[in-house]
Amino acid sequence: MQFKHEFKWISVLLSILVLWVPALPSAAETAGAEYDPGSLNYELVWADEFDTDGLPDPARWAYNTGGNGWGNGEQQYYMAEGNAAIENGILTIELREEKSSYYTSARMITKNLGDWLYGKIEVRAKLPSGRGTWPAIWMLPTDKVYGDWPASGEIDIMEHVGYDPDVVVQSVHTKKTNGGSAVSKSTLVPGAREEFHVYGLEWLPDRLIFTIDGEQTHVYEKPEAAEDEKVSNVWPFDQRMHLLMNLAWGGTWGGREGTDKKCLPAKLEVDYVRVYQSPEIMALTGQE
Repeated sequence: MQFKHEFKWISVLLSILVLWVPALPSAAETAGAEYDPGSLNYELVWADEFDTDGLPDPARWAYNTGGNGWGNGEQQYYMAEGNAAIENGILTIELREEKSSYYTSARMITKNLGDWLYGKIEVRAKLPSGRGTWPAIWMLPTDKVYGDWPASGEIDIMEHVGYDPDVVVQSVHTKKTNGGSAVSKSTLVPGAREEFHVYGLEWLPDRLIFTIDGEQTHVYEKPEAAEDEKVSNVWPFDQRMHLLMNLAWGGTWGGREGTDKKCLPAKLEVDYVRVYQSPEIMALTGQE
């Protein structure tokens, strides 16, 4: 019948069209292809200006506690009370010796209070002095989508060790680039212990841009994964992450040149923490 003949040709044409239609890119691929990092707009989505004297805001900050070395041989015990306070618009994390060879400090976190996927983070801080101090401003995955550390990644916005006083290190840890092979950049910051500086990260779907006082210091671009490895091995940064701020004592890096207790108590001082996100990136990655 004529109808059956026409229907047969329509079916053939539809099959050709189905074969011709290209696969749609993922949200991350779309974002990487369709945005200009230099022209993105950003909106403030989370901040702590530390304007109220007393304890840090429990709606913004929680604490990691304990004294198990934290995988780095750190010597301090992290407390939930007594080592972090706000005065005159400045948050102070204080590291001190409580008694012979017993040290306390604080490790503040925004986990489940401030968690983000992509954005710009700025922290204005003044670093401590003294051999043995090891302050850090950094990010960890909230949901550990790819497994425990380092498989789900780590971003170090600022690390500093007291025996190298004018140098700030910014690093990226992944399953492939971890430990001695971590992708790091050291930057000379004279006066890091005497003056406040703004340590920043712009986290995009295809790169991490590190800054100090608004000047670009380091870029980690999303690498191509080898044929026999997962993309997450080199780029696990497509999941929510949260912020941490802590001041450690000693350890495998902070104590590499020994420790000098004469510097205690030591202080990591923070003027503000600000987090911005781009509506363009939010839309491209399906976060509207």
